[in-house]
Amino acid sequence: MKLTWQTFVSQFWDIAGSVNVRTKIMGIVLGGTILLSTALTLQVHHSLTRVLEEEQRAQGTSIGRDLAARATDLILVNDLYALRQLLLETQANNRDVRYAFILDTNGQVLAHTFGEGFPVNLIGLNRAAPEDYQKTVSVDTPEGLVWDIAVPIFNGKAGTARVGISNQGVRRVLMDLTSQVVLTTAIVLALSLLAATFLTFILTRPILDLVDATRAIGRGNFTRRVRRWANDEIGELAEAFNQMALELERADEIRRERELLRRQLLERVIAAQEEERRRISRELHDSTSQSLTSLMVGLRTLENTCNDPLVQSRTQELRQVVGQVLDDVHTLAVQLRPAVLDDLGLLAALERFTQEWQKRHQIQADVVVHLAGERLPDAIETALYRIIQEALTNVARHAHARSVSILVERRAHDVVAVIEDDGSGFDANKPPSDGHLGLVGIRERAELLGGSLIIESNPGRGSSLYIQLPLSPSEASNLETGAQQ
Repeated sequence: MKLTWQTFVSQFWDIAGSVNVRTKIMGIVLGGTILLSTALTLQVHHSLTRVLEEEQRAQGTSIGRDLAARATDLILVNDLYALRQLLLETQANNRDVRYAFILDTNGQVLAHTFGEGFPVNLIGLNRAAPEDYQKTVSVDTPEGLVWDIAVPIFNGKAGTARVGISNQGVRRVLMDLTSQVVLTTAIVLALSLLAATFLTFILTRPILDLVDATRAIGRGNFTRRVRRWANDEIGELAEAFNQMALELERADEIRRERELLRRQLLERVIAAQEEERRRISRELHDSTSQSLTSLMVGLRTLENTCNDPLVQSRTQELRQVVGQVLDDVHTLAVQLRPAVLDDLGLLAALERFTQEWQKRHQIQADVVVHLAGERLPDAIETALYRIIQEALTNVARHAHARSVSILVERRAHDVVAVIEDDGSGFDANKPPSDGHLGLVGIRERAELLGGSLIIESNPGRGSSLYIQLPLSPSEASNLETGAQQ
């Protein structure tokens, strides 16, 4: 039973909770008015019925007593005609008198108002003893309830006067009263409906404004404010909401300023980093490489001019070491800042980088670039090159992959890069571990240019990186113009 009651309450709450506030207020007002009117009508109907029936019985007793007093002399002189006329007169003067008749001491009918057909079974329904003041019984007839009142005549020595009082009068009064109550209820309902409509407007309009303002703030519009309608609790709520919105606006301004400073700092750090990479790469290429080349030439000259086999052997070994160092310096210079990226663009730089990466790690790499033959902005080309470089470094270190595919494609107002491998994969929902910190750098580079990074990976199913970098309208327009030319 407890579970059933809880289920009922839960279902009722689900239904009631899904109804809006206006309907609830209207339902409460109208339901309360109807309930109050119904209860009042039933109470008045019950009380008035009891009072009217008591008054009707008292009136019937009075009519019976009067009839008994006036019929005494007529019975004693045995004037039956006058006795019947008295009964007819009594019935005519009282609209609620359904019938009247006189019984003698032996229970024989002396006179009645039924015309030719007197119902003989009516005689035994009510009998008054000589010492009774009166005796009343109720009789159900096809026309309704009748109060049968028996009054002894001359203390029962001359007979009994019987009067039937119909309750039609009471029913008419009750019907009139019920009609008036229903009409009053309808008027009250109409007024309650108007009052409820006004009340719901007063109560729900500020709430709806608060809902709209809350949704606007949820969308990031912290300038939205609500009007204080009144000085009640809802007005206090509106004031608190406006204060909250003001604080959120200030916090959002501080957050945007901090974000702007962070982006500027990252831009400067990355720009300084790239500039330093370019300078170091140039130094390695122009100075260190030339010095190593001169050293190799000198060692070759020493090897050719010296006749000592031991010196020649050591010189040849040193030349091999210098050659390996020269190759490493060249590779390092390219990794720091490939000159081909500045001279020929992203496609050539990626192709050269992946070729060297394949040779070094023995992993198949496919590169597809669709840029319509146009150069991207320097910042985007640098970011894509570093992102792909970092992604391939992660693949070589952690993925244990056999192949990698790289796609760079320019769309309407975006540049999209996709890097996929068939390696061991990882759980993309977990926070980056020490082995995947490179993904943090990739995300930061993408977000720095207003882009995004999406990672799809599962253990044993490889990994996919989706990088999207937006182009500004002017950049997109310049690229489209260049492609058309």
